[in-house]
Amino acid sequence: MQQGTLMRKVKSKSWKKQRYFKLQEDCMTIWYQSKRTGKTESAFSISDVETVREGHQSEVLQSVAEEFPPERCFTIVFYGRRGNLDLVAGSAEEAQCWVQGLRQLIEPRSFPLTFALVSRTWIRDWFQKADKNKDGRMNFKEVQRLLKMMNVDMNEDHALRLFQDADKSESGTLEGEEFVLFYKALTQREEVLSLFQEFSEDGKKLTLLELVDFLREEQLEEEGTEELAMELIDKYEPSETARARHVLSADGFLMYLCSLEGSIFNPQHRALWQDMNQPLCHYFISSSHNTYLIEDQIRGHSSIEGYIRALKRGCRCLEVDCWDGPNGEPMVYHGHTFTSKIPFREVVSTLGKYAFKVRHPSPGAGGHGWSLVGEDTCAEGSWSCWPPAVQDPRGQGLWRCWVAQGASLSLTPQELKHKILLKGKKIGRLEDTLDGPGDEAPDVSDDDNGAEAEEERRRAKVRGTQQDSVLQKDKETLAQALSDCVIYCKNVPFRGFHEARSHSRPSEISSLSEAKARKLIRDEGNQFVRHNAWQLTRIYPSGMRTDSSNYSPQEMWNVGCQIVALNFQTAGMEMDLCDGLFSQNGCCGYVLKPPFMRDEETLFNPSDPSSWAGPGPITLTIQVISGQQLPKVANSKEGAIIDPLVRVEIYGVPADQAHQETKYIENNGFNPRWDETLQFQLHVPELALIRFVVEDYDKTSRNDFVGQFTLPFANIKPGYRHIHLLSKDGTSIPPSSLFVHIRITE
Repeated sequence: MQQGTLMRKVKSKSWKKQRYFKLQEDCMTIWYQSKRTGKTESAFSISDVETVREGHQSEVLQSVAEEFPPERCFTIVFYGRRGNLDLVAGSAEEAQCWVQGLRQLIEPRSFPLTFALVSRTWIRDWFQKADKNKDGRMNFKEVQRLLKMMNVDMNEDHALRLFQDADKSESGTLEGEEFVLFYKALTQREEVLSLFQEFSEDGKKLTLLELVDFLREEQLEEEGTEELAMELIDKYEPSETARARHVLSADGFLMYLCSLEGSIFNPQHRALWQDMNQPLCHYFISSSHNTYLIEDQIRGHSSIEGYIRALKRGCRCLEVDCWDGPNGEPMVYHGHTFTSKIPFREVVSTLGKYAFKVRHPSPGAGGHGWSLVGEDTCAEGSWSCWPPAVQDPRGQGLWRCWVAQGASLSLTPQELKHKILLKGKKIGRLEDTLDGPGDEAPDVSDDDNGAEAEEERRRAKVRGTQQDSVLQKDKETLAQALSDCVIYCKNVPFRGFHEARSHSRPSEISSLSEAKARKLIRDEGNQFVRHNAWQLTRIYPSGMRTDSSNYSPQEMWNVGCQIVALNFQTAGMEMDLCDGLFSQNGCCGYVLKPPFMRDEETLFNPSDPSSWAGPGPITLTIQVISGQQLPKVANSKEGAIIDPLVRVEIYGVPADQAHQETKYIENNGFNPRWDETLQFQLHVPELALIRFVVEDYDKTSRNDFVGQFTLPFANIKPGYRHIHLLSKDGTSIPPSSLFVHIRITE
């Protein structure tokens, strides 16, 4: 990695400033300064970097593509909603040096980080922040300042005692390993040590049998506990001697509890663990609204970054709103507003690069009407720009197989793996793409007789006339080439559940506003669940949400709506629920609905769980024990220390919605102890999401957000568990965590 490299920082076609970039000695921080003034502009930590992209893989660098070749360009992408850093190196060799060096630095940080790695990084970061004179040593005054920075309000005498114990050289300063000793004394986990000693006969180690007892009695591990115990010792015991004797020390025990295996989230459910051979309508599908927007709905910026971020987050249903552009070139933007525009071809190219970085990727794409010129251009683009994953109806294979079976086959995520479905309007029936025009009027059974049959024939004739009119209108405004691209998710208006059941097909989809969906939930909850057992439904935000705010997706999931579109650019509880639900099953963007929501004759109604013969309520008991190294509130005053509390929120059917919170701990964000027990009754646990929120208590104003973690009830591991907190943007903030004890009883 070169240091002090002169590169161009690019913000737009007209804004290109030269800056010196340098990797600091800790190999964890990069700063850059102005070439003209020599003043340091900014710095960022390697831990903030998500990935590095080579070439013209951002709109900014694409705008200067004629000026700078791709081999000199690269983009540093940060976690969360922080803007990218677009750079142009002086040569291709220089660019490669930075790209490869950054990738090597960020690659070992695959989540979840090991406890040891997090600790080393955390210690080094804090030492450098507190070492004001940069002499590599820390006196007691600097240690006191450090404690404030770390959210610790400690008695001065106690702090001095810890300092003197760690100062082995008696120099009056701490350096190197002395600071590590001080840090370890500071982070002593009394609650974990007490638990360790409860199962350890001599208080110094856990034998293999003692560890097995702990795993069975407290962690409720049922199968292969001896093998699991051996694996944990081999993986987390730092002492070679202890590993050889098959025992676990207190340090190894803590490392296990802070690991993936000690997390509240069942590690087996992080992988692809659900059946992917069910019809699409049997899954909740991660979906975004106006994916191209990264700000508000009226004047916001449209960007391919919206698609990249959504896809990397596991989103499987994207929205592409296309409108006429100059020279017939389709543009993507929010129509009839002042949002900026992106060429359609750039969006298609981006989807080709990023759509299949998760498993079973079958993202849908919505569209608005272009003129025939715009549509023909887009349809042409659909074959020349779209990757091969777009299912060409003119080809052989999946589409012909589906039509040959009379459109009765419901396609599955497994069958659609590495395929892209286009959702939109269509001229005529789906079958007509191959078989020629057909009559969409419903058949009337010969068994019908009397007045009811005659009335049904009259209604069918009226519907047929209306459909002929609609079909003619479609043909006037919709290009045939574009219509042919829609082979499965044909957009149809929703005219009621009875009408849909009588005349719609599983291959069709209706879109409903959040207000319309709420009315149906309130008035016809059970019918809504039954409808979603055989056909797809998409829900979208109210047009009044011009600030890109979100509605709660939970009430839509409660009736089985599959495509619940949210504004991914807006952080908050709603996106926490979305991220929480889809954090399972390999983060593939598909989550199988419970069996009672896949039954077309189900009696389930979320408003009245008693109408459904479920297994009965269960009791969830959560003991909130402690917190570790909680972050400070953003933009807080220097020296301010948080007063943390924990709130547990339950989202599910109305009868299960609840929240409880602990008391707040004054002036301790470093290692607060609550030791409080919260209890909840869940009537439909299959639909419940549990959200843990840490806030900074404020008696005069609204509490400030500190961190959160959300997961489905079905993914909870009982026992003593750590909850690794996430930021408001949904990114990890190691080593911040909660330590809890979970019990589930019927």
